[in-house]
Amino acid sequence: MHLRLISWFFIILNFMEYIGSQNASRGRRQRRTHSNVSQGCQGGCATCSDYNGCLSCKPRLFFVLERIGMKQIGVCLSSCPSGYYGTRYPDINKCTKCKADCDTCFNKNFCTKCKSGFYLHLGKCLDNCPEGLEANNHTMECVNIVHCEASEWSPWSPCMKKGKTCGFKRGTETRVREITQHPSAKGNLCPPTSETRKCTVQRKKCQKGERGKKGRERKRKKPNKEESKDAIPDNKGLEPSRETPEQRENKDKQQQKKRKVQDKQQKSVSVSTVH
Repeated sequence: MHLRLISWFFIILNFMEYIGSQNASRGRRQRRTHSNVSQGCQGGCATCSDYNGCLSCKPRLFFVLERIGMKQIGVCLSSCPSGYYGTRYPDINKCTKCKADCDTCFNKNFCTKCKSGFYLHLGKCLDNCPEGLEANNHTMECVNIVHCEASEWSPWSPCMKKGKTCGFKRGTETRVREITQHPSAKGNLCPPTSETRKCTVQRKKCQKGERGKKGRERKRKKPNKEESKDAIPDNKGLEPSRETPEQRENKDKQQQKKRKVQDKQQKSVSVSTVH
């Protein structure tokens, strides 16, 4: 009986020694593991290392690894940098890098801005836009094709000819419309914004103030009365360039009469001198 008690005593003692040795070795491993952990962390770090930077972050902050050369340093930020998206977990909040063609993203499968050379469409970055869409090189997105739109036609203008509405029977009339939506690069082109057609009206005389442009130009070209008088040559005392035979015969008779009268006057003068 005594031997059994002694043997159980040694067994229990050996077991307690074994447990103590395990706890001691675990403590040594923990001291070796956290030998580089710094006690005075800054910049939002909950735990940190002098070599690796932040190891964990304070609540609500995101943990992200920043590469400096060949080395990665842990950093704690209030929001993830460009090219990363944030994910919250019960034990840690961390930033994960977006896809290679994505500049900024909401999560792993939804991009919000693409890198140069790609066009954004429904969260994806594409080389070319799908059929029915076109690339907007300003926003780098795939957008709907916009076709040209025009307003309704205006009423036809009055029938006119050479800038006036009178003094003619056949003229032209015009109507116009405005462009309300300009097309995009692949959209349908805009239609004509004016139309002209022939028209026929009842001829009416132009009033004094209704002369067209040509009428006003003609008025400017007409000379003044004084200028016209100066321009006309004075033909008094000159024989007309063209005379009829009757006019010539009458003229010869008058000249013969004048000569006879002159001869009689000369004869009477000579007779008076002889006496």
